[in-house]
Amino acid sequence: METLKRYRTLVADSARWEGFEFRDGDIIISTPPKCGTTWTQMICALLIFGTPDFDRSLDLISPWLDMNTRPLDSVVADLEAQTHRRFIKSHTPLDGLPFDDRVTYVTVGRDPRDVAMSMAHHFDNMNFESFFSLIDKAVGLETLSDVIGDPPAAGGTERDRFWQWVDDVNKPGQSVSGLASTLHHLKTFWDARDKTNVVMLHYGDMKADLPGQMRKLASRLGIDLDDAALPALAEAASFDQMRESAARVAPNTTELIWQDAQSFFHKGTTGQWRDLLGDDDLQRYAKRVAELIPGDLSDWAHQGPIV
Repeated sequence: METLKRYRTLVADSARWEGFEFRDGDIIISTPPKCGTTWTQMICALLIFGTPDFDRSLDLISPWLDMNTRPLDSVVADLEAQTHRRFIKSHTPLDGLPFDDRVTYVTVGRDPRDVAMSMAHHFDNMNFESFFSLIDKAVGLETLSDVIGDPPAAGGTERDRFWQWVDDVNKPGQSVSGLASTLHHLKTFWDARDKTNVVMLHYGDMKADLPGQMRKLASRLGIDLDDAALPALAEAASFDQMRESAARVAPNTTELIWQDAQSFFHKGTTGQWRDLLGDDDLQRYAKRVAELIPGDLSDWAHQGPIV
């Protein structure tokens, strides 16, 4: 039996995947945080159902199985009751997930500099009191005493928080988000990218040509996509439409962990970091990236050299 690497933080525990019974055609959307996870879940929902009119909120249709805010039995029961093609959320790198040839594994890369800035806003928008209460009810905070740390620092300048994220020295699996954990996650997929059931999308490509990327994903998932329906489906997956529909498509809306659900969809842009980083910053950042991943993966993640 394959030995899986365990990734365990306050937020999630990859051990919750142990013993999960897959079905032919299951999809696991496993991305680093703030790299287009919800966007990809929405796209999968649109491709599978052919309509943006869902009977439940997206976080119940496509639950985050390894998140500690719901009892595992409850999440699995919801998934077992589903009769449509299942697509399940995770932030666990590929080497921590059970690998099954019947399952398609999808990840999304994003310029990590944009991830850093998006993550800072993400933490500012969290209702930590509600978040900790949910974890306590679901799994008991005492069971996580060895992984509980201080909440991410709020306040400070954008620059301070950017470098705190980039220079995070925690190993992957010890940090909810940081440059090292983000790039490690992508590397686990990069190393398996030649497998027919591993799909790597990029946030920048999705921004530049959403219909084209939806068509690409449909092909990889074996879904017959009606070209006539594609414009309407792509519009439903646009940033503005998803922000407008935040109450039913933002993650964890049924758990009330956000100060403002619409603010989960903050900017959704690329290149946010350009007004923040100068040439010296970019050299420092490039040196850190080079310590963590090979150049070909860096070029893919950043959609070109770091400039």
